Amino acid sequence: MMKKIGFIGAGKMAQAMIEGMLKTNQIARENIMASAISDKTVDKIKTTYQIAATNNNKEVARFSDILFLAVKPDLHSKVIAEIRNQIHRDVIIITIAAGITLADIEREFGFGIKTVRTMPNTPSLVGEGMSAICPNDSISENEIVEVEQLFHTFGKTERMDEKLMDAIPAISGSSPAYVYMFIEALADGGVLQGIPRDKAYRLAAQSVLGAAKMVLETEVHPGVLKDNVCTPGGATIEAVSTLEKMQFRGSILAAMESCTKKVKSLT
Repeated sequence: MMKKIGFIGAGKMAQAMIEGMLKTNQIARENIMASAISDKTVDKIKTTYQIAATNNNKEVARFSDILFLAVKPDLHSKVIAEIRNQIHRDVIIITIAAGITLADIEREFGFGIKTVRTMPNTPSLVGEGMSAICPNDSISENEIVEVEQLFHTFGKTERMDEKLMDAIPAISGSSPAYVYMFIEALADGGVLQGIPRDKAYRLAAQSVLGAAKMVLETEVHPGVLKDNVCTPGGATIEAVSTLEKMQFRGSILAAMESCTKKVKSLT
């Protein structure tokens, strides 16, 4: 891809996306630029990724054909006011912040703007990201495909209706945190039984990876896959029974509901 890609904000999520883009060799380093408030972050971006980085948001705005607003929700108004008169009129603006709507972006710019509301996640760092994408009506189908191709450099995408976007953080944006907690708990259980910590983490993480791959590649219902592991009167069904008694599923649903409630309160 020959488009110039800009990031205003260079936190963990932006860095994961940059890393993913560069690993595919589909985006040249000279075609990526990022900005950050602190000199420390700017220096880190330059050193780690060998791309242009600056404290000047306007410089990134002028540079970009596709511009990521990778800042917290409450900073969008300030950033857009700063760059509104610096962008190319055919630039594509991409927001990755929870709770920021297409209407919010359009209103802040104050003129017709091509924009895409997205929710990526941090596994983008290893090329296994999951990003929900919702474009506005100003973008052509070819441009949407181009944005998707960009996101495919660090994972997979799903187009979503905007009415569903507030639910995305709970299921894919934030859910890696739940999974890390699950892996940590599995490893702790292994350590409790005498398995060395490093081996316990590898056993747990690979098992979670394998289970996820089974769901995606077989397209068999997760409940059926679960049943296939549970032999009558065996150890697995004993463990599953305990999880059910401890409201394992209910706890996850409650966590997702609280996540979505927080997303809706952010703006």
